[in-house]
Amino acid sequence: MFPRRGPVFAALTVALCACQPQSADDGRSDAARNFPVADRPVSKAAQDLFASEVQRDSVNEATVVMDLANIEPGMSVADIGAGEGYYTVRLAERVGAKGRVLAEDINPAATERLGSRVMREGLENVSIKVGTAENPNLPANSFDRIFMVHMYHEVSEPYAFLWRLRPALRPGGKVIVVDVDRPTDMHGIPPALLFCELASVGFRLTEFVRKPELQGYYAQFEAVGARPAPENITPCRVSGDTQAD
Repeated sequence: MFPRRGPVFAALTVALCACQPQSADDGRSDAARNFPVADRPVSKAAQDLFASEVQRDSVNEATVVMDLANIEPGMSVADIGAGEGYYTVRLAERVGAKGRVLAEDINPAATERLGSRVMREGLENVSIKVGTAENPNLPANSFDRIFMVHMYHEVSEPYAFLWRLRPALRPGGKVIVVDVDRPTDMHGIPPALLFCELASVGFRLTEFVRKPELQGYYAQFEAVGARPAPENITPCRVSGDTQAD
């Protein structure tokens, strides 16, 4: 059993997916083709901000998430899907001058705007990097926490992405996902499907919390066991009741 705050889960049905082999002209990149196809729709990248920073701060969203993740001065953290930098700048303040924040996004325009913000606000402990749909491009053994906030449902190659993300964790490091419990083509992901996808590449759920400040839920994972070979990853989907009591 994992430690958790909040509700008890209802029964869930997890089905393994019998996916067909992919052809050479399937449109997937070479970096993804050795990995299973996600058996779910993927949300398009949001054109608008999830919510204004003023609105998010009015309910202390970032503070709640950082407290749940036990972010402390001196930590090294990654903000994946950093966008306009809502979490980046607040993480930078929390970890302090001796800590580090790496902000990553697959949108070069977003990283350029974030770079301007980082320079304008003098955040010397922040670095910025461009990732891809199948690779966050994180340095190995570098992070105490990796955040994916309201963005995981936009990851089109979750198995390749998570497989390449895992080595970036330090011993004892955690992956933090904040998302909404709704279908993946509606800018959310049912928790049971999230748990299944991360488990397929060797992550174990350690905490799950629903809070109104998050407009969704907080899920925390740690890496366990050996990372599976790409060809041994079995994709999954969740059917039945995916709601918690």
